[in-house]
Amino acid sequence: MAGAAEQVLVRMTVNGVPRSGRCEPRRLLVDFLREDLALTGTHVGCEHGICGACTVLVNGQAARSCIMLAVQADGAEILTVEGLARDGALHPLQEAFHEHHGLQCGFCTPGMLMTALDFLRTHPDPTEEQIREGLSAVLCRCTGYHGIIEAVKAAAPRLRGAP
Repeated sequence: MAGAAEQVLVRMTVNGVPRSGRCEPRRLLVDFLREDLALTGTHVGCEHGICGACTVLVNGQAARSCIMLAVQADGAEILTVEGLARDGALHPLQEAFHEHHGLQCGFCTPGMLMTALDFLRTHPDPTEEQIREGLSAVLCRCTGYHGIIEAVKAAAPRLRGAP
């Protein structure tokens, strides 16, 4: 006889705020974020970890939330696109995307921003070729990537603290 699915308690810090919720052990992190925590900035794209629209930072590293279970993030620090802006001010990467027209329909933008943030953490002074390679894991159908590449180039010195 089938009964109610087992629920587990999941605790994590999301965008600097302790959060928790009960969910089935098989619940995906993207669904937990969007449906249980009402953080809908993380997009669900391919649901197979290929397109990158669902990318978030888990303990500081880019991860595909559509192929990660919420229970795997128990105790983790999660940063979603909603956590980039501070006190009403855009993050330097968001500013650069705006200035360089690094978005069009906006569907890939959350994943692109989070992937770029992780990339710039490990490549603070990247070449254009490195940027192209670093962002190749996120698919964009609209922009042809030119504005996105320019935005990441412009954001790199800002994140390094250079003038």
